[in-house]
Amino acid sequence: MLKKIEHLGIAVQSIDESLKIFESLLGSKCYKIESVESESVKTAFLMIGDSKIELLEATNPDSAIGKFLQKKGQGIHHIAFDVEDIVTEIERLKKEGFELIHVSPKEGADNKIIAFLHPKSTEGVLIELCQEKI
Repeated sequence: MLKKIEHLGIAVQSIDESLKIFESLLGSKCYKIESVESESVKTAFLMIGDSKIELLEATNPDSAIGKFLQKKGQGIHHIAFDVEDIVTEIERLKKEGFELIHVSPKEGADNKIIAFLHPKSTEGVLIELCQEKI
């Protein structure tokens, strides 16, 4: 079951430049910057209430974020939902007819395991499922 919006992912050209804007906007400092080598992305996280903003910078122009930036420019990339049991949620969504990019969870940023749903089956919105690593 989806519990809450965990974060909004925003693709940016430069985390260093974008952090200045988002820290000022949110009145909140970045609490974590990390690289996810498997996705060729550098991430930065900021808190806003109980939710987060994740800034995503491509470390390779051929990565998913790199291609997104080339095609669409900076902006909202995905909505992430917190789930209790990602494996059960993947199975439920498959049965409901959603197309998945990942049929099994993988390592993500911010101590999470993740899976993405294809935007073809979610009205053009890329959806990420997140579960805290145990």
